[in-house]
Amino acid sequence: MKPTIVVLKGGISSERSVSLNSGDAVLSALKENYPNAYSIDLKEPKVPEGLCADQHIVFSVMHGTFGEDGQFQHQLDACGIHYTGCDALSSERCMDKALTKDMVSKKGVPVIPGIVYSTENVPSVAELTKALGTDVVFKPSREGSSVGLSFANGDDAIRTKLSEQVTQEWVVEKRVYGRELTVGVLDGNAMGVVEIIPSSGVYDYKSKYTPGSTRYEFPANLDKTVTRQLRKYAEQAFHVVGCRDYARVDFLLTEDIHPWFLEINTLPGLTATSLLPKSASCVGLSFAELAQRMVEPALKRYHLYQTA
Repeated sequence: MKPTIVVLKGGISSERSVSLNSGDAVLSALKENYPNAYSIDLKEPKVPEGLCADQHIVFSVMHGTFGEDGQFQHQLDACGIHYTGCDALSSERCMDKALTKDMVSKKGVPVIPGIVYSTENVPSVAELTKALGTDVVFKPSREGSSVGLSFANGDDAIRTKLSEQVTQEWVVEKRVYGRELTVGVLDGNAMGVVEIIPSSGVYDYKSKYTPGSTRYEFPANLDKTVTRQLRKYAEQAFHVVGCRDYARVDFLLTEDIHPWFLEINTLPGLTATSLLPKSASCVGLSFAELAQRMVEPALKRYHLYQTA
């Protein structure tokens, strides 16, 4: 039996609107090879009725909470439904920035110095600045699309930020200045390096989703040795946290050509102009070809299940 591809989009996170755009783009791309594919706008945290393990494969593009943190993947596993992308465990790991940094650093991938805290263990300004200096970056530990990303420079600014962060776990890092780079990984293999050049100098939520506010170079203008190193680090990070099928790995490159790992995106944006398709274009893949390659591993898992 040939399964029907169902694109799950929307979701309940702060990245819902981004997911809707990704879903529309992916469905359009898949239609070239899977004319029966259709999409569902998911508006509550549960597997929609009507999906069947024997008939459907889910292509989820739901970013952020529930869609990207392993919750939805656990539900699909419980239903026996096959799906594209990372499994539940690797999704959980990659949504936790602190855990991901710890795992990849043990593999030798360089990570930016930082500390993790919550409402139960908020550090003092003195403790934080002693460890990281007075120019730092605050990130929610379990958000994507740069949601909640902010900066503080100086004791007063840091004190204000520490008093504001009351609802979740946070990562605070030494601020490192450099070129923003990202590498798509497809079936375990790194694709092209993309450079992100925001006009504001900061690649935050606004820069990501405001048309014309950021330009991109793909492939990035880098020495071949640096490109090879970034691709190697991307593959190492992908494998050490147990990712499967595809992901996107973000880096900073300082003036002294030192690459620093930032994070792994297990469900990156997937419009035709998003970063993962830009990375794929560097190795000759069109958006439609990328979508086809992204769904193929799930099809293999489905057919293995059917013949078991």
